[in-house]
Amino acid sequence: MLGQAAIVSADSNPSASRVFVYEVAGLRQNDENDKNSYQFRQSSNVFIKVPYNRMNEEMRRITRMGGTIVSIQPLTAE
Repeated sequence: MLGQAAIVSADSNPSASRVFVYEVAGLRQNDENDKNSYQFRQSSNVFIKVPYNRMNEEMRRITRMGGTIVSIQPLTAE
């Protein structure tokens, strides 16, 4: 079996279904988020759902937009 790659489906990966909710404060309109189709209000907190495999990428994006992550909570089905 030398040289064969293991094929893993998304269903067998437990982190594929994990989602977290970021509470973000201080987002402001700038060049980075001018590409979005909606405006940000600087005065309120925003809640963003983030899949587990994109957490680091989303943290960097929030920082570039001038936001501060207030809390990170797992999204649980209740």
